Amino acid sequence: MTEYSLGKVKDLKKGTIVMIDDEPCKVQTISTSRPGKHGHAKARVKAKSVIDGSTHGFVKPTGDRVTLPKIIRTEAQIIADMGERVQLMDMETYENFEIKKPEELKDELKQGQTVEVKQVMDYKEISRIIE
Repeated sequence: MTEYSLGKVKDLKKGTIVMIDDEPCKVQTISTSRPGKHGHAKARVKAKSVIDGSTHGFVKPTGDRVTLPKIIRTEAQIIADMGERVQLMDMETYENFEIKKPEELKDELKQGQTVEVKQVMDYKEISRIIE
């Protein structure tokens, strides 16, 4: 099972997850320049790390390839609420793991709920409440 695929810089959109400096980053802005007399059109991409929130970016020709990490979505049940973190159980593998609560769902998460967990490489986060 591969954790990556290849895409072109010209196909990137706001919100796409792309690898920059060996870190998965969510694209915030993209601006392109016109091709010059002897060059190619260039894209300036700014992105925010999904792991620690740091800002990354690059400037590349629009025809260049970029690495796109595979995003895995699974369902999990909240076993325990531990303040800033929650303990979850994967509904397919019954594996238990602990992750930080997302800011936007912090007050809505309760024990026994089923949530969708998004995994990019080794980083996991709760994306939405299912029930």
